[in-house]
Amino acid sequence: MSYSQSVVSGLPADREDSDDVASEGPTFARSSRGRLTHYDLGRFAGDTLFHRLARAVCEAGCLPRKELYEAWEVARRVRRLFRGGRVVDLAAGHGLLAHVLLLLDDSSPNAVAIDRHPAASSAALHEALTRTWPRLRGRVRFERRALEEFPTDGGDIVVASHACGALTDVVLEQAAGVRARVAVLPCCHHLASADARKLVGWVDGALALDIARAHRLEQHGYRIWTQTIPRAITPKARLLLGAPVS
Repeated sequence: MSYSQSVVSGLPADREDSDDVASEGPTFARSSRGRLTHYDLGRFAGDTLFHRLARAVCEAGCLPRKELYEAWEVARRVRRLFRGGRVVDLAAGHGLLAHVLLLLDDSSPNAVAIDRHPAASSAALHEALTRTWPRLRGRVRFERRALEEFPTDGGDIVVASHACGALTDVVLEQAAGVRARVAVLPCCHHLASADARKLVGWVDGALALDIARAHRLEQHGYRIWTQTIPRAITPKARLLLGAPVS
């Protein structure tokens, strides 16, 4: 299968489902790094899963607004393609992505959030989420360790939202090494790399790096999907997903 044939555009760029969008108001920027707190609760008054998630995050009072929207948009795209399996959230930070993936598909038994330097308030966020969804208790484990030290398995779903620079490549190689399904939202591209220099005459260096990553994943025997999350949340919006070809 050629690279061009294996790329499937799952969602149009910046598409949003109407029942997932909060009643935010025109000045409520989803890209803000300001923390969501109880003062924001009124913005999320609906009965949708997203609004319930946002209210739990507001009660925790520790998560940057941008991270809520990133985790939600990545998780729902992942779950449209990949069901079941242990969730392995690498470079997890607060671990929100791991929690949301369990909420969207309860057939995943558990999740592990791995980070050498986890967010100090990850425990507070976990407690707020488990108060709202008691079924999450005991199913999300946090580990402070290097990504490459964690033993992944072929049945896992390996995810990383904005693993900085070369950490995205570590995630992809680790997943490919055990033939696990994988999804990454890259950031902080190292533009001096050989992959960036190869295509920089045609496209910008960051895009060149992500094209090379997609191509390498295909060379590992994966079917790949290229998508984007809304750029109103982050300019680093390219989402690469892959599953091993049987």
